Amino acid sequence: MSNTALFLVPALIWGSTWHAITWQLGAVAEEVSVTYRFAAASLLLALGCVATRRSLRLSMRDHAFLAGLGLLMICVNYNFIYWAERIVVSGLVAVVYSTIVFMTPIGMRIAFGVPLQPRIFVAATLGVAGVALLFLPELRAAGQGGSVAFGIALVLAAVAACAAGNLIAVRNHNAGIPTIPGTAWMMAYGTLFAGVVAFINRAAWTFDARPAYVLSLVYLAICGSVVAFVTYFTLLKRVGA
Repeated sequence: MSNTALFLVPALIWGSTWHAITWQLGAVAEEVSVTYRFAAASLLLALGCVATRRSLRLSMRDHAFLAGLGLLMICVNYNFIYWAERIVVSGLVAVVYSTIVFMTPIGMRIAFGVPLQPRIFVAATLGVAGVALLFLPELRAAGQGGSVAFGIALVLAAVAACAAGNLIAVRNHNAGIPTIPGTAWMMAYGTLFAGVVAFINRAAWTFDARPAYVLSLVYLAICGSVVAFVTYFTLLKRVGA
């Protein structure tokens, strides 16, 4: 795939998952839904590796970094997003999350010494402003709620976790970890950590058989996780964070 395609695929998919996640809220605890989603995604990726004879064997050091990536980018990131979407409208979550375009370049500068280019921040400002204008009606409605500040704090914490995860992903690419097997292990560790969070919070392991929940879970697992993450990490490997 070209770099343009690798950009468009996760952008279009993740741009739609903000709404798909709202169909996951209700009968099933958020922590459990996150666990279901990435358990399915990691299993699909592992089966894909077996089917295409990609080795899943990695060093213990690589496993440690993949576990850290799963903790930040899967467990912390998505649990906080799911919790935030229960409190505030999805449009506000999308707007706040778009601030990752500022956090990641700053993180790359601190961790890898990548120069900060003014055009990046000009483009980032235009991008965030565009997302804010797109969801302006929802933002006006969100300002009427008293729990908005807590919801924003959750999203900002998710953004920070994901930005830190991007730095680990760059390290993993530099260390030569194959994208698909690495993603499979990352999601497996993220599933484990999400399950631990569900256990600590004493969440009930229920399942919602209604079409809206099942179809959104399938979409989030296959498109929002397997396809989006593999194309995103491939793009990250080619052009950087």
